[in-house]
Amino acid sequence: METFWIKAVQLMLSLSLLVVIHEGGHFLFAKLFKTRVEKFRLFFDPWFTIFKFKPKNSETEYGLGWIPLGGYVKIAGMIDESMDLEQMKQPAQPWEFRAKPAWQRLLIMIGGVLFNFLLALFIYSMILFAWGDSYIPVQKAPLGMSFNETAHNVGFQDGDILISADGKPLERMGTDLLMNVVDARQVTVLRNGQNASVYIPEDMINRLMEDSVTFTAFRMPFVVDSLMAGSPALVAGMQPGDSIIAMNGQSPLAYDDFMKEMQRRRDAKSDDHDVTLTIIRQGVQQELMITTDEDFKMGVYPVTTTSKLLPMVKTNYTFFASFPAGIILGVNTLKGYVNQMKYVFSKEGAKQLGGFGTIGNIFPASWDWHQFWYMTAFLSIILAFMNILPIPALDGGHVLFLLYEIIARRKPSDKFMERAEMAGMFILFGLLIWANLNDVIRFLF
Repeated sequence: METFWIKAVQLMLSLSLLVVIHEGGHFLFAKLFKTRVEKFRLFFDPWFTIFKFKPKNSETEYGLGWIPLGGYVKIAGMIDESMDLEQMKQPAQPWEFRAKPAWQRLLIMIGGVLFNFLLALFIYSMILFAWGDSYIPVQKAPLGMSFNETAHNVGFQDGDILISADGKPLERMGTDLLMNVVDARQVTVLRNGQNASVYIPEDMINRLMEDSVTFTAFRMPFVVDSLMAGSPALVAGMQPGDSIIAMNGQSPLAYDDFMKEMQRRRDAKSDDHDVTLTIIRQGVQQELMITTDEDFKMGVYPVTTTSKLLPMVKTNYTFFASFPAGIILGVNTLKGYVNQMKYVFSKEGAKQLGGFGTIGNIFPASWDWHQFWYMTAFLSIILAFMNILPIPALDGGHVLFLLYEIIARRKPSDKFMERAEMAGMFILFGLLIWANLNDVIRFLF
């Protein structure tokens, strides 16, 4: 339950910031062009508002709604989700949205998306300034990678080191690596000291989207962190810091290899509790004979910190150098997200859509400011992209109609805009219900 609340608080804090910045973009451009903003809301407020206030001599009423699904600004003289049709029946006033030139209305509408994207670039820059950029080069992983069943079926083997995809070098774990692999026809790996080729089927992404486990992960070395008092390993002479490199002469040995072997013996109800482990202690190789307990455990706690187990590359940035690096990171993140969108419009992709449960689970189970800001920047990129989609009721829908007006030199009728807004809201609510229904199904089954 504690984990749930930690993730929930991070999600609420992140979304609140993103909504305020997004609506603030609309607000500031509206004020710049002397357009009246009647309401500024964090969260939606049908029927009632938790609290609201209107500063003296201000045209805008600020408030907090009770449905934490977003927020809005109500701009005078605009057909939006408030569906204030009575106002639209009155003659246009000079301070209304509909009375402004098309180019000003266009900037007001893209203000939210623009501010979200700029926020993401700023956060990425500050992350690089504060923490630098750290990653593990996949080609330097000492024990290679482990792969899921789908990857095994197309030819990958545990221990393979990823080299390139269609000749393009694979450097670091992440979404970009996965997309390069699934879009390639041939992936080159280093296997037993020699290059080998794995041919990728055209439906690789569909197969992977049906999986519930990660495509690939680093194989972690087995390094002893501590030992239980009186444990078989302690009795045999094992010490903290020992690196276990082989078992019964079989090497190289990853931590998962040892656990799988012990699980195999447990499932088979084997009588063989003896293992011979080859270890390296302070640069010297030696062997230890250990008799595991009745549950095939030897009482060892392994080192789990990735940076202590695998070679890490870190780049630090000065304050000014962090901005161009942050811009590159933000643009590449946007490109990667856009490239993934083409897979959403498939049967498997539709099943992967997630609601607030899925979004909340991207945050860590313990509070980590680095991860919090990284996920907030990523969500800001997503919010900017999703809002610019040409769907009525989203900013992109309004932008589409404004571009039509600029090109055709005439406005769509108010009746058309009303119907388009209603259709867009119907689509959005449908997607929201579908995404959260997927979360419920995943939780139950």
